[in-house]
Amino acid sequence: ENWLNQTLELNLIDATAMTLATASSDAIPSARIVLLKSYDDQGFCWYTDSQSQKGREIAANPQASLLFHWRDLSRQVRVQGRVEALTPELAESYFHSRPEGSRFSAAASRQSSVVADRGVLENEVQRLRELYPDGQVPRPERWTGYRLRPLYFEFWQGLVNRMHDRIVYCQSGDGWSTKRISP
Repeated sequence: ENWLNQTLELNLIDATAMTLATASSDAIPSARIVLLKSYDDQGFCWYTDSQSQKGREIAANPQASLLFHWRDLSRQVRVQGRVEALTPELAESYFHSRPEGSRFSAAASRQSSVVADRGVLENEVQRLRELYPDGQVPRPERWTGYRLRPLYFEFWQGLVNRMHDRIVYCQSGDGWSTKRISP
């Protein structure tokens, strides 16, 4: 939380961007950047289409890893854990807090599915805008939120001569164990 708050106070570009790594049921990994939308003592939350590649992979294998990389501070944090879906109420609330254009784009897109061309998506956005001229396009059921419940943290602080600090926290019973690992 301290490191994230520092990045936000410094107005670093993409301070809440995190690499989300998932794996298919046959252990083929994939990674992409998503935006952290909230966090608390339960975990780290983001929103996406549950039928996207990441959504399908999470459904088949609910283990994932997050990586925050703040180059300007020479820091990164790796987080591993189990992923769970957020409630439809949370997804609904967040969906309607988004800018209007983002809501229409999310409703029009079936993320990760093949489209003939960009015109298909633009036409669907236009159709939805005509159907909902007040801007209140409903949240598609497939658009949901996820939370990664951490089981492992690694904090990396880059230092001179590659003598970086690496501190690991692992869930241990009702608490956390801590250890330093070599750079």
